Parts: sequence; C-alpha cells; structure tokens
Amino acid sequence: MISLLQRVRQARVEIAGEVVGAIGPGLLVLVCAERGDTEAEADRLLAKVLKLRIFSDDAGKMNRSVQDLDGQGMAGGVLLVSQFTLAADTTGGNRPSFTQAAAPQEGRRLYDYLVAQARAAHPQVASGQFAADMQVHLVNDGPVTIPLRVAPAVS
Repeated sequence: MISLLQRVRQARVEIAGEVVGAIGPGLLVLVCAERGDTEAEADRLLAKVLKLRIFSDDAGKMNRSVQDLDGQGMAGGVLLVSQFTLAADTTGGNRPSFTQAAAPQEGRRLYDYLVAQARAAHPQVASGQFAADMQVHLVNDGPVTIPLRVAPAVS
C-alpha cells in the first residue's frame, strides 16, 4: 500500500459541498491499495501511521506520534482518504498509468478494511468516500509531508 501522510492543524473532505470527514490537529493520510495488497499490508500501514513520531515534543523535536497527542490533552485525529493516483507510473510518457493500483472492487474492500481497523484502534478517525469526487482542504503543519509505502511481505 502507498500512502502520503501530512501533519495537519486541520483537514476536511467535502463531497458536493457537504463535509463528510474532518479532523483538527493530526494526520491526513492519502492511501492507495496496489495490486497484490492484502489486509496484512493495511494492518502494517496502520501500525506505522499510528506510531510514526512526527509531532513535536516539548523540546521541539519530532518525538510524538498521533497516538501520543491524545495523552497530551490534544486529540490527534486521523483522516483517511482514498487516492488511487498515488500508484501513478509516469515513466512511459506524459499520461500516467495506474495499472499498479488495485482493481476498484479490491481497492474499496481494502480501504474500507483500513478505515474499520483505524476506528477500532484510534479514538478519532474520519474518512473520505471511496471513488467519490472529493475536495480535500487542509492546513499543513510544518509543513511535514511523508511518503510511506508498505510492500507485500515476502514469504
């Protein structure tokens, strides 16, 4: 799975002018399932997202995770947004190819799984809507933007 994490002061997703998901301080996570991904990749991605230490501690060092924020009197939100374009291959010309993205039915299944697992593991989770025309609004904090890829485990 591919994701792009953005540390935000706030973020929201709108569809047709209606807010469908919003958070205050936390992480906006754009996520794409790739061909061959399973629940195992989604689980590893979620574990990394929740534990990645990219929030400042009292000394100003990136030493806190989104989970650590909750214990500091500030709830750290996670906003998950599906974005198949993260799988873009631009090596073959000027039109990106998305053949590495999971098929839509499988991508939806893995995205829904990831959202459900995140809601079970973290107190504040919001989401966009798979395959919808979404407008994503955010105030990037820092800015801190981190690409994160979780490849299928090799047996």
